[in-house]
Amino acid sequence: MIYKEFKGLKLSNLGLGTMRLPNKGVNGDTPIDEEETARMVEYAINKGINYFDTAWGYHNGESELVIGKVLQKYPRESFYLATKFPGYDVSNMDKVEEIFEKQLEKTGMEYFDFYLIHNVYERNVDPYLDEKYGILDYLLKQKENGRIKHLGFSVHGSFDVMKKFLDSRYGEHMEFCQVQLNYLDYEFQDAKAKLKLLKELNIPVWVMEPLRGGKLAKLSEENETKLKALRSNETVPAWAFRFLQSIPEVTMVLSGMSNMEQLEQNIKTFEEDKPLSENEMKELIEMAREMVNGKTLPCTSCRYCTAHCPKGIDIPKILALYNEHVFTGGGFIAPMAISALPDDKKPSACIGCKSCEAVCPQQLKIAEAMSNFVDLLK
Repeated sequence: MIYKEFKGLKLSNLGLGTMRLPNKGVNGDTPIDEEETARMVEYAINKGINYFDTAWGYHNGESELVIGKVLQKYPRESFYLATKFPGYDVSNMDKVEEIFEKQLEKTGMEYFDFYLIHNVYERNVDPYLDEKYGILDYLLKQKENGRIKHLGFSVHGSFDVMKKFLDSRYGEHMEFCQVQLNYLDYEFQDAKAKLKLLKELNIPVWVMEPLRGGKLAKLSEENETKLKALRSNETVPAWAFRFLQSIPEVTMVLSGMSNMEQLEQNIKTFEEDKPLSENEMKELIEMAREMVNGKTLPCTSCRYCTAHCPKGIDIPKILALYNEHVFTGGGFIAPMAISALPDDKKPSACIGCKSCEAVCPQQLKIAEAMSNFVDLLK
């Protein structure tokens, strides 16, 4: 197992995410299969994984209960456990103490090694920054009392949202940042810009969605052939991890492995540190561009359209979210961001006048995309 240093700790470079644990549910992700989860955790620990990541909302609240129960058989100093404050739901903002105490109870822990401000995005960044909720003060107090060892945050919002959060009082206290990063989102979600900012601020990077929810675990035959020509013995999922091994700022890579086969394969990959060459990186990023361009609108954010929109809609921003939603085939990122907008700035506010299309250098069918987006979000 590859290990990374973090403030005197030796962390396994691969962490076990518990958002997609094996389960017995026919429809949904509960109940969790505790026996199989325990078997996977035992295998992970025996192979060197020492970092486990959970959250209040995973598996409808069962994840914290099950992973805490499973980890009870191991010495507390032999593993690191991370969980998160669920501010993705703004109704939780005034419940930080209640929720934190319940999380300790659910997991059976006396402290959390890593605790995160969960999912900073467009709708909740201002409530997080509102000092009336006392979220940061409370968590810093728990850190002072030894009930939180390290404090960080995760982000699904835009670069501007992340910068706003870090420019606030939170910034000086964030020890690490968990960000969606993979070779597809490096440019598609502009994870590259987020990485640059974190590097400038000397904030270590934790990675979520390295395989983009499984999309990068299996590719088209054409793309698999391209990768095989570069590294004949590398599996398709391994390419996503080798990409991350090529980024020095990445300390922790979290993978939500839901069965033993995935766990075994990923651990095998992390037995070696094999970063990509400059040419391999170039080829991989180009392949990612082709994957995205085949399904999305090629908006260049020139913003000619916005000056001609009678409703004042931020069209490039909406199209970026539309592209995310279309490429992913759904998901929560675009709906979360759209929900944060005023009603008169959402795609539903488009009146279909096509003034934007008249000045679009790419000749995009913007009005049609807006209408489609409204239907997709229903």
